[in-house]
Amino acid sequence: MGRVLFSLSVSLDGYFEGPDHDLSWQSIDEELHQHFNDHARGLRAFLEGRVTHELMAAYWPTADTDPASTPVEKDFASIWRDMPKIVYSTTISEAGWNGTVAREVDPVAVRRLLDQGDLSVGGPGLATTFFREGLVDEVWLYVHPVVIGAGRRPFVAGQHETFRLLETETFSSGVARLRYAVER
Repeated sequence: MGRVLFSLSVSLDGYFEGPDHDLSWQSIDEELHQHFNDHARGLRAFLEGRVTHELMAAYWPTADTDPASTPVEKDFASIWRDMPKIVYSTTISEAGWNGTVAREVDPVAVRRLLDQGDLSVGGPGLATTFFREGLVDEVWLYVHPVVIGAGRRPFVAGQHETFRLLETETFSSGVARLRYAVER
């Protein structure tokens, strides 16, 4: 049986995105990117909200043709393109790049997919729905050693979850991965 994983980079002061959707503060070097690739390669599918999917689709489908792309970026482009994706949206009709559009989160369908392996939820908005449905098994927070002072937080006001720390990992960039199990 697989797990539903919610992974997200956050600043030291708890923001996943700075003002005006700024992500430039993230310290994603080759070592961390390789870690992301190795993790993604073992997944069954990416579960994405429309916004996350459009952000990814704006770059990754052709990133491996860009001469400026590093080998690890080219590798991820292939992983992302080939990975099955379920895009949850009420506004788009097709997702492209091995994507299927779902209008709403169906817990039964998600649990059926778990029989085939781990799933990764992309985007805090979609993750909120998955938490509400009791579908998230683990949270992987990548804490970047930077304070950005403002932006968007990954959890919504009034959300109450309890977590148990399973593992920590530190990268040479100073990014720390905190792996938590969701307590039920």
